[in-house]
Amino acid sequence: MNPKLFDILVCPVTKGPLIYDKDNQELLSKSSRLAYPIRDEIPVMLPDEARHLTLDEIEKLKSHYD
Repeated sequence: MNPKLFDILVCPVTKGPLIYDKDNQELLSKSSRLAYPIRDEIPVMLPDEARHLTLDEIEKLKSHYD
């Protein structure tokens, strides 16, 4: 995925910043608690395609990115 996209992509629900999870190929939104998949190097920024973050994932995000 092109790193320049990180500068312009935001969560479509909250317009908040996203965190790139390279291991799982997802863009994570702390504010909406959603994970948007990246398929074939293309972020799928549709809320219906996103999965809800688990409580453990939310806590990890808070501790690493706050």
